Amino acid sequence: MQTATPVQRRASRPRADALRNRERIVTAAREMFVEFGPDVPFDEIARRAGVGNATVYRNFPDRDALVREVVCSVMDRTSEVAEQALAEETDPFEALERFAHAAADERISALCPMLSGTFDKHHPDLEAARERIERLVQALMDRAKAAGTLRPDVGVGDLMVVVAQLSRPPAGTACFSADRFVHRHLQLFLDGLRAPARSTLPGTAVTVEELRQS
Repeated sequence: MQTATPVQRRASRPRADALRNRERIVTAAREMFVEFGPDVPFDEIARRAGVGNATVYRNFPDRDALVREVVCSVMDRTSEVAEQALAEETDPFEALERFAHAAADERISALCPMLSGTFDKHHPDLEAARERIERLVQALMDRAKAAGTLRPDVGVGDLMVVVAQLSRPPAGTACFSADRFVHRHLQLFLDGLRAPARSTLPGTAVTVEELRQS
């Protein structure tokens, strides 16, 4: 007698409610990391997300996993803005401005200090997210330079350093009180990037490699 061939089951996908819970946890964690720093208790994050502690630990077994997910999600959203700016803005410099203001709103500078100490800064997910955003920012700047609207003596590192500095102070230091200054001062900086340049910058353009080593 011939036996029936076992049916191959497809790997089950996460339920919609499970995905929503994960998104709520990441959103709550990002908000609280920015407000209070990386040492916020998991139960406080769970409370803000509206889920139980067990749900947080089921999705993120340790703090490093949650911090990594938050930082990757911020970089991914910022990359999406860069892609939209490249696709939708006809003026290359306005595309660059759109990206810079969006990056400041994400407060990526308040989250990046968490990637220190024993944290694995070279995790594949982080590397992929970082490389994507760096590639897109380079494309934005290259297009503006080719159009003659961005001064030629600046690099990706120059832009990212200033966006990071202007969206500080770091997490946990009443950073929201400085919100009203961020975009005003960022626009002053962006106006200084326009070509033709009215001054000669000291030193050389900051590259992504130099930024990583600093």
